[in-house]
Amino acid sequence: MAEENYDWGKFDKAVDMTEVKKDIKDAENNSDDYPTIPDDTYEVSVAQMELKTSKKGDPMLSIRFKIEAGEFKGSLIFYNGVMQPAGKYLGLQIHNNDVMLRSMKVFEDDEVEFNGFKDYADLIMDIAEEVSDNDDYHYKLKQSTNAKNKDFKDLEILELLD
Repeated sequence: MAEENYDWGKFDKAVDMTEVKKDIKDAENNSDDYPTIPDDTYEVSVAQMELKTSKKGDPMLSIRFKIEAGEFKGSLIFYNGVMQPAGKYLGLQIHNNDVMLRSMKVFEDDEVEFNGFKDYADLIMDIAEEVSDNDDYHYKLKQSTNAKNKDFKDLEILELLD
């Protein structure tokens, strides 16, 4: 969540906006500079994790996994677990996010529990503080194409690596 009184404008001085806008456009067009990560198993770390809102304004668990080895080293894989409070699948959506959070092995399984969105945000923040950029938390992550919707990827943490 953005800090209200933080001077975000200071970062504008560090970038060439013309180049940034070109890079954004290239990413939108999936240019060769941003490779598509094929379905496979990868060694990853957590680059960023937070509870934020989706484009439609729903709560969403957002995790950026950074590939640590191999041909795609340095590339990112994104997990976006949307939770739609007004939808009929909210329980399933929270369950899927709980499975992802439990597989990170920061807390015991029974400690990863939904008790409202405020508490969930605090839980996610606690896990994020532990795993983000921490060499003790590297994972074997399996990425596969969703069987029902080929535009989506399924992610599963298979194990915590030593």
